[in-house]
Amino acid sequence: MSGTENSLPAPAPDCTVVSERFLPFAPATVFAAFGDPAKLACWWGPAGFTNTIQEFNLRPGGAWRITMHGPGGTDYPNESEFLEVTPPSRLVFVHLGPMHRYWMTMTFAPKGAGTHLTWHMQFETAEEVARIGGFIAKANQENFDRLSAVLSKIDQPVR
Repeated sequence: MSGTENSLPAPAPDCTVVSERFLPFAPATVFAAFGDPAKLACWWGPAGFTNTIQEFNLRPGGAWRITMHGPGGTDYPNESEFLEVTPPSRLVFVHLGPMHRYWMTMTFAPKGAGTHLTWHMQFETAEEVARIGGFIAKANQENFDRLSAVLSKIDQPVR
């Protein structure tokens, strides 16, 4: 699964989807919500999805296998490989499929009393972004909503 074919490609603006959100929680808290598979399963994916995590090895070269269960009953298996893990500031993985391949760079930047979370998704082609970019942007915002709800239950926002 690892190798240079999975290395982060050079940026190509027409092949990217960028989603951002300010969260009133410390970067370490936000990063930990991704790094803990039990928490991650509670918020990953668009609204209405649930998750089963089969494998989660948060280290460079580590595998992440998850099945996302859609609200209509369809299962969506996903496989990724972690390329960079730098707690609590940066995480990079390549989503290997099966539906599409992309590279995700997550940054957890301190901002005031919270975290500016940025997801930079680099797809293989501009055509794919044109086809699914609108759905991805909406789904990412739903992901952020779900993440915020999970964080609100386990930690008090920084004031």
